[in-house]
Amino acid sequence: MGRVTTRTLLLGGTGEARHLAGLFAERSGSYAVTYSLAGVTSAPRVPDVDVRVGGFGGVAGLAAYLRAERVDVVVDATHPYAARMSEHAAQACSQVGVPLVALRRPGWQEQDGDDWHRVPTLEDAAHIAAYLGRRLFLTIGRQEVGEFTFLHDTFCLVRSVDAPEVLPAYSHVVLARGPFTVEGELELLREHAIDVIVSKDSGGTATAAKLEAARRLGLPVVLVDRPAGPDVPTVEDPEAAVAMLESLASLG
Repeated sequence: MGRVTTRTLLLGGTGEARHLAGLFAERSGSYAVTYSLAGVTSAPRVPDVDVRVGGFGGVAGLAAYLRAERVDVVVDATHPYAARMSEHAAQACSQVGVPLVALRRPGWQEQDGDDWHRVPTLEDAAHIAAYLGRRLFLTIGRQEVGEFTFLHDTFCLVRSVDAPEVLPAYSHVVLARGPFTVEGELELLREHAIDVIVSKDSGGTATAAKLEAARRLGLPVVLVDRPAGPDVPTVEDPEAAVAMLESLASLG
């Protein structure tokens, strides 16, 4: 009897997703992978597997795709703040009866010397950051910068992969993609006399250097908590995702 190939839809966009795609590629006889991207970032980094770019058309469209492509399993390795996509994946997989595994890197943990202010929303982050300082470093992604446009007398240093469509009146944009170094972050913060950092609790190592830089400089960090995700089986690293899928395959 021949080897069974698991048709896998990998919802990507993170470094962990690319790593996982590489692990699947090493097991090409066992997995036929489609790596899906929303298409909101220009020139994204993509793995050496089949790549699909663009939305599915909501829950109904994703469910139809899973049926049409006879997908065996879905791995949600989207960004921790891509809440809508994660919810759509959970609903579509439930409708079609396809197993879903979420790959979520752990969030950051506060350490001695940190001055963190956790908030539930970006709107809260904007108000608290403006209270704490007058020169903000925004590392929140380009789509959310609009939450800070009401700040007319506060400088905002905005870093993102692509240029934001809207900006606060008093701002400067740095287009860059991680990983970043502590030394580089220290230089950037000092160059612009930053007194508050605003970030999402993305976790991982690619952008964690800013937290160490803030710790060394004694700067407050306003950290936006992650949105609650759907209740699905979850792992914290790509290797654990492969192990779970192999376990599911053995049960099937």
